[in-house]
Amino acid sequence: MIETYVFKEHPASEAGAPTLVLLHGTGGDENQFFSLGRQLLPNARLIAPRGDVSEGGSLRYFKRTGEGVYDMDDLRLRTEKMAGFLEGLKSDGPLVALGYSNGANILASVMIARPDLVDAAVLMHPLIPWIPSDVAGLTGRKVLITAGKRDPICPAPKTQALADWFGKQGASVQIAWHEGGHEITQTELAAAASFVQSAIG
Repeated sequence: MIETYVFKEHPASEAGAPTLVLLHGTGGDENQFFSLGRQLLPNARLIAPRGDVSEGGSLRYFKRTGEGVYDMDDLRLRTEKMAGFLEGLKSDGPLVALGYSNGANILASVMIARPDLVDAAVLMHPLIPWIPSDVAGLTGRKVLITAGKRDPICPAPKTQALADWFGKQGASVQIAWHEGGHEITQTELAAAASFVQSAIG
């Protein structure tokens, strides 16, 4: 059985168009990046799932016990659920995903566990606080990581370590840094727009 979420959807405008999955940050919902998705890939099928974990009323995709401290058993289960959901979205076009903060973290976790699923990913301010084991299947996958050099939630060395890990697995990796913290800036949105257009080209 394919696991599912409450999600918002916009159909593709043409056959073979990409599917763009939009994953919100903590406290967001399926509406957070929907307009952005329309701007990034106007012809794509858009899917924006709502996180199904509540942290003090704020929606997330997996549990944590503190800032940057993940409930690893829950993360494993939620990663399997998200992987099943993404697998059910596969179509003739490429599968592209964009996640911010907690959304980026569940997306990165899926790519570590199931490197065959996502063709191109935008990871905005991800935090994977461990070095994953090597995996096969990421060769040729395209990854953009956007991050703030002074992000107190996602320290720059951890961001760089994740980028290095993806590169070691054979993925094509770019990092777009800005001088600020955990906020999303126009420069990284521009980098995301350029990346997704070239990734499906």
